[in-house]
Amino acid sequence: MKRMLFSLSIVFIAILCPAQQPGSNTDTLRKDALNIYMESSDFIRKEIPYVNYVRDIKDAGVYIISTTENTGSGGMEFTYFFVGQNQFTGMADTLSFTTTPDETEEGIRQKQVSTLKMGLTRYVAKTPLAKYLKISFTEPLNETVSTDKWNSWVFRSSFSGFLQGEKTYRSKYLTGSINVSRITEDWKINLEASISHNDSKYIINDTTNYYGKSSSKNFYGLVVKSLNDHWSVGGSTSIGASLFRNEGFSFSLMPAIEYDVYPYSESTRHQLRILYSAGYAYVDYNSLTLYDKMWEHLWSHSLSASYAVVQKWGNINIVAEYRNYLHDWSKNNLSLTAYLDLRIAKGLTLSFVGNGSMVHDQLGLVKEDIPIDQILLQRKEMATQFEYFTSFGFTYTFGSIYNNVVNPRFGNSGGGGISIMIN
Repeated sequence: MKRMLFSLSIVFIAILCPAQQPGSNTDTLRKDALNIYMESSDFIRKEIPYVNYVRDIKDAGVYIISTTENTGSGGMEFTYFFVGQNQFTGMADTLSFTTTPDETEEGIRQKQVSTLKMGLTRYVAKTPLAKYLKISFTEPLNETVSTDKWNSWVFRSSFSGFLQGEKTYRSKYLTGSINVSRITEDWKINLEASISHNDSKYIINDTTNYYGKSSSKNFYGLVVKSLNDHWSVGGSTSIGASLFRNEGFSFSLMPAIEYDVYPYSESTRHQLRILYSAGYAYVDYNSLTLYDKMWEHLWSHSLSASYAVVQKWGNINIVAEYRNYLHDWSKNNLSLTAYLDLRIAKGLTLSFVGNGSMVHDQLGLVKEDIPIDQILLQRKEMATQFEYFTSFGFTYTFGSIYNNVVNPRFGNSGGGGISIMIN
C-alpha cells in the first residue's frame, strides 16, 4: 500500500509540474526589461507587466518612493518619486495625482497605474522594449477652467455607532461630527464639532451589575496663514466637555507660530517643523478636583518639533512636544512619538511605532474616591506619571529577486485573491 501511495504521489507531482520550456522571444524581452523596486500591488503588476519587480533595491535600475497627503477637499494627493540608479544614474522625476473624497478604490488604482506608466516611460524608452510602447492621449481639453462656486470650502458630516452584546455584556457607542474646511496656498481653515456617547453593562450575577458611561462634546477650530515657504502663523481654539476628564465645560485659545527648516513645497519628502504656541484656558469641573478647584483660569505654552523623511532606505516620522502651565512649571508634560520603517539589510525590514509621555499636568483629577468598577472600566481619568505605547516587528524575505507573476488561483493561498494596496 505504501509503495502504491508513493507511486501515485510521484505521478501526481509529474502531472502538475510544468515541463521546462525552451527560450522564447517573450523570455528574451523579460530579461531585457527594466528592473524597478517599489511596494506594488497585484493590480499594478498585472497592469504594468513590461517591467521586472525586483525584491531588493540594489538590483533595480529605478526605485520608486510613494507618499500620500490629505488634501483640503478630504481627498488624497499621491506622489511618486522616480530615482534612477546603476545604468540610469542621474535620471529622476516626480509625478503626483489627487483623488476626491468620494473616489472609489477602482478609480484610485487606475490613477495609480496611469501615473506610474507615465513616470516609467522615459526609462523603458532606453531598453529594447521601447519599440513596443504606444503613447496616446484620450481626453479633449477645454481652453478655460470653470470657477469653483464653493471657493474651496468643503463640508463633511458623519454619524456612526455600534451595538454589541452577549449574555453577560452589553455595549453601545454613538458618535457624530461636522467638519468645515478651506485649504488654499495662503490659508488653512479647519472647523470641527463632534459628540460621542458610550454605555456599557457587565452582568456578573443575578444581583450584581456594573455600569460604565462616558460622553464628550467638542468643538475645535484652526486658522493658519502662510507667510512664505518656511513661516506660518495662526492659532487654535477649542470648546468641550468630557466626563472622563471631569470637565463640565472647557475653553482654550492658543495663538501659534511655525517654522519649517525645509520649504513647505518639499513636505512630501522631508519636514522639520518647529511650532510654538501660548495661550489661555478656562475649565469648569464636574466634581471637586484634587487641588480643591471647581473652576480655574489657566495660562500655558508648548513647544514641539516634528521631523519626517522618506528615502529609499525607509521612512521616519518623529514628534517631540513639551508643554507646561505658567502658574506652576512643575505641572508639565513631555512626550515623544516615533514611526519608523527601516530597511536594515537586503530583505530585512524593521517596523516600529512608539509613544511615551511624562505626565505631570493632570489638574482635573477628581478628589473623591472613585468606585472600583469605574477604575476597571476606565471611565474616569486616574493619576499617573507616565504613559506609553509601542509595537514593533521584523520582516525578512529571501529568494528570487523577480516578482512579476500574479496567480489568483485557490484564493489567497500563495498571494492570490483580490486585495487593494495603496502605496
